[in-house]
This record gives sequence, C-alpha cells and structure tokens, in this order.
Amino acid sequence: MKSLYNTKTTENLDDLELRVYTSRLLGNDDSLVLHGGGNTSVKINDILYVKGSGWDLGDIEKEGFSPVKTIKLINLLENERLSDSDMVKYQKEALIDKTAPNPSIEAILHALIPYKFVDHTHADAMVTISNSNRGEELISDIYQDYLIVPYVMPGFLLSKMVYNMTDGIDWDSIKGIILHNHGIFTFANSAKESYENMIEAVTLAEDYLKKSRKKKTHNLEKIKKIISKAKGYDIVMRVNQSKIAKQFATKEDMSLSQQGVLTPEHIIRTKRVPIIFEEDYKKELEDYIEEYKAYFERNSYDEIMLNPAPNWAVLKDFGTVSFGKDEKEAKVIEDINNHTMKAMIDAKRLGGYKSISERDSFYMEYWELEQMKLKK
Repeated sequence: MKSLYNTKTTENLDDLELRVYTSRLLGNDDSLVLHGGGNTSVKINDILYVKGSGWDLGDIEKEGFSPVKTIKLINLLENERLSDSDMVKYQKEALIDKTAPNPSIEAILHALIPYKFVDHTHADAMVTISNSNRGEELISDIYQDYLIVPYVMPGFLLSKMVYNMTDGIDWDSIKGIILHNHGIFTFANSAKESYENMIEAVTLAEDYLKKSRKKKTHNLEKIKKIISKAKGYDIVMRVNQSKIAKQFATKEDMSLSQQGVLTPEHIIRTKRVPIIFEEDYKKELEDYIEEYKAYFERNSYDEIMLNPAPNWAVLKDFGTVSFGKDEKEAKVIEDINNHTMKAMIDAKRLGGYKSISERDSFYMEYWELEQMKLKK
C-alpha cells in the first residue's frame, strides 16, 4: 500500500484541516474502511476532535468531528463497567458544542492514546489474517512491534481493556495497536506520520498475504525419477496446469481425487485413485504403494497384483501430472483426468461426489476383459 500524502497540498493547513485531509485519504480506500467505518481524531489543546457518528471518512468535513473534553473521556475509564447508554450519555455531556454529532463509540480510546493524531481502520488485509485459523500466531509474528489486543466488543469494553494493557507502558515502544478480528489503530503527533504508520501497518499484512499466494513449485524431475524407479521403466510425464487442474489441486478440492473413478472403464488407465504429492515425495509414494497393496489384499481372490505405482498425481497447489510408458499413454490418462476432475467438482456443487465401491472398482481393474484392452 502506497502513501498518498501530498506535502504541497497540506503545507498551509491547520490541525483540523489536516485531520480532514488524512481522514479522507483513509476513507477513500475501500480496503481500509467501508460505508462509515473507521474513525479518526485530533487533539487540539485539551479538546479531542473525533469523528462523529453518521459521518463517512471519505467525504468528512470539519463539522463531522465532535469536539469533546479529553479529560472527561479519560476519567470514564475509572469505571469498571459502563453500559452503552451511559457511555453515550457521558460522551454527549463532554461535548463543548451541543449541536455537534454524537462522538464515535471509540472516542474514549482515542482520548486514551497520548498522541495528537489517531487513525483507526478495519483494514481487509489485517482482519483476513486475524480471522484465519492461525490468526493469533500469524498476527504475533507479523506485528511484533505492536500492542496486540484480543477481540472484545467495541466501545467501553475495548477502551477499558487497552487502558489496562497499557498501564505503565512506554507508548513510544509500540508502533500501533492491532485489534484481533477488528482493525488497526495508529498514532503520531503529526497527521502525516500517523497516516503513514497506518499504511506501513497495512502493508505488513498485504505483503504477508502476497507471499502466501506465491505459486507453489514442485520438483518435477524428482517426481519423474521416483515414479520411473517404482514402475521399472523410464516414464513419460505430462504436466497439466490448466484452470481445472489447478483448482483440483487446491486444499478445498484435492480430497475429491481419493473418491474413485468417474466411470469403471477408466480404472485400467488411471487406477482407482491418484497419488497426492505435497512435500515428502518419497514417503508419499511409499504410503501410496502400501495402501495399494492393502487394497489388493482386501479384495483379491487369486489375481496377480499389478504394479502398485500410481498412474497420475495431484500436486498440491500446482496441478496434475500423468505418467505413461510413452507420450500416447500419458496423453490418454491426462484426457481422462480432465473429464474426471470437472465432473467431480461439478458433482461437489450438487451435494457431493460418489463413485462405485472399492470392491466393484477392484473387480473392474482386474477383470480379464479389461486387461486385454491394455495389451492391444
């Protein structure tokens, strides 16, 4: 995220005008706030000018900032509890202009933070990470120089929690406040610095997300080598990174590959399921072969086991590969897979994919009439 602050535009602005200017910069970026979200403030002498309820940061004017006595808001933190209605009442009583809009529900927290300018957004990138299953761990790693606050209801409860967490803290030791599942606070004694602190904080999250989206790579030569060894001959390998193959290789759809063939006749070409390669190719191949042997033992009568090595593979976050004794065979397997993957994903949307049973699959794979097709 880039700073849009223009020093030429701001060189003759007073503090409240600067507050309007940077508020609009934040408010006009919908990855930071949407439809009236977020809030900002500036302290001028002993008065806190904080965004008023009903105003949108994107087009806020001076009149959109509610002027309240800072000390009166800070004194409210001496209460252990404060109902929402009482908080609103006391904040209105702290107004020096009774015609001004009601102060933001975060006004007390703005008053508590001992800096002239305070910015608060609901940055998409940060809350995306915070709301992930590993959110707490990731936020701690990304925001090491920030105060990290667990989720609590906005308003007095949040202000009180931050008040307790910052008791005796050196505010200069933290770059901002990260509110889990909520947003970011940044602050400074200049409008530019507070705004650019926000840009820096959001960029940390954006960079992490960008890094996590980098294309997954796989060692195709290593895969070819170990599959060739398992099959006993040098294979031809076709790599498939089509749109459908990439989708099939995602965490959400990868498990579909283990649910059986689309139609029984395919099994002599593809085997019942492919191997899934993630990281440890050697172990994953060993596990696949052991499972194939177990599948054979569960279902065989007096058949002779075919080579247990896979005929195709799903490469996590990459695509698929097909293995053949020659280009023609690899292409046939790839063609079958393309139709199978699309059908599986479409069936998932209908409530789930279900193939024939394992036993029926085995009988088809080892049916003499089917095996004869491979010998032609």
